[in-house]
Amino acid sequence: MGIAERKLEEKQEMHKRILNGARKVFLEKGYEQASMRSIANEINYSPGSIYFYFKDKSEIFQELHKEGFGLLLNQFKVLDKVGDPFERLKAMGRIFIQFAQENKDYYNLMFLVEEPAKMSENDGGFKIAQEAIDRLASVIKDCQQKGRFKDLDTEDLTFMILSAMHGICALFCKDRTTSFIGRTNEELMQSGYECFVALLEKS
Repeated sequence: MGIAERKLEEKQEMHKRILNGARKVFLEKGYEQASMRSIANEINYSPGSIYFYFKDKSEIFQELHKEGFGLLLNQFKVLDKVGDPFERLKAMGRIFIQFAQENKDYYNLMFLVEEPAKMSENDGGFKIAQEAIDRLASVIKDCQQKGRFKDLDTEDLTFMILSAMHGICALFCKDRTTSFIGRTNEELMQSGYECFVALLEKS
């Protein structure tokens, strides 16, 4: 390996290390209380050196957003093989819930940690999040073209379905399911979602 290749590899490794440390800091402190210094302390690095990789904590937060939504969108790719749009919609919900179960830290950052007020529609984190929502809306439109939900507004229905899926995942991620004795979190998420699907099938 040449000098240039080794330097590039070291830079990529440091970039990854910063993101891993920042993920932990944002989850523990929240966005407002997190700082470049606290992120640097987490990875035992000098605060000034982090600025060679990211201009501020907002850029780091956006990068983590992009990573998380990128993982989610990548899992949605299997839906391209599902012909029936309603089956695709049901499968999308199951993938969404499984993603939250397997990527709890990412899910918290994507949906539950308060975002910086200055994040705009031009930011990468916002754009990829919107891409995920647009994909859900597209599947719902396909369902409507096949005769389902035809009397409902597409945007309203997209919001309702996303809210239902997110509610299930948020309760899991925040450990708010202890009132349901004798059921594991995973069992509650699965059965709760299937109840929701049953309601959709009747509409």
